[in-house]
Amino acid sequence: MASIKPLSDRVLVRPVEAEEKTSSGIIIPDTAKEKPQRGTVVEAGPGKVENGTKIDMSVKKGDEILYGKYSGTEVTLDGEEYLIMRESDILGIVS
Repeated sequence: MASIKPLSDRVLVRPVEAEEKTSSGIIIPDTAKEKPQRGTVVEAGPGKVENGTKIDMSVKKGDEILYGKYSGTEVTLDGEEYLIMRESDILGIVS
């Protein structure tokens, strides 16, 4: 199995699957599904260096996060879809 270790302030995120049905039971076709804006951090880079100071990551492996609709770069690894994004693309951590 291949793995990806993000560099700098990047994170590897597994998006949460989009809803298949509405709360009233209507099935949503693939073309009408919203892009997920929530996911789980699979791997996190070491952080970044700014003006000679190391800035650690605010997120860690296993955190559930919210991110912008068009954030990150989509990658497929072993048939699974992931996103690689900068930490600054993350809006918040779900607790």
